[in-house]
Amino acid sequence: MNEMEMEATVWIFVATKAAFPSGVFGSVADAENWIVKHGLTGLLTEYPIGTGVFDWAIASGKFKPKPAKKLDAAFIGQFTTASMAHHHYEDGCRQD
Repeated sequence: MNEMEMEATVWIFVATKAAFPSGVFGSVADAENWIVKHGLTGLLTEYPIGTGVFDWAIASGKFKPKPAKKLDAAFIGQFTTASMAHHHYEDGCRQD
């Protein structure tokens, strides 16, 4: 296992059309129990603890910034990547 795989993570659920997360969990199993219980639709994503997604993506080799790209606070603050582990749900059922 490399260092990135050993870091602590959490699973965050964001419902479709929601502006903010509605649940944070220590495992997929705990998250899925809650998602199924309430028949939720949305996205469950694994996030590293103690670092931002932008920095995590660079450190793990998932993102390589282009020199000409403007990497300002707005870009970094909104950065996301499909490289993060994630699962889609509809009405409480995993879709992937």
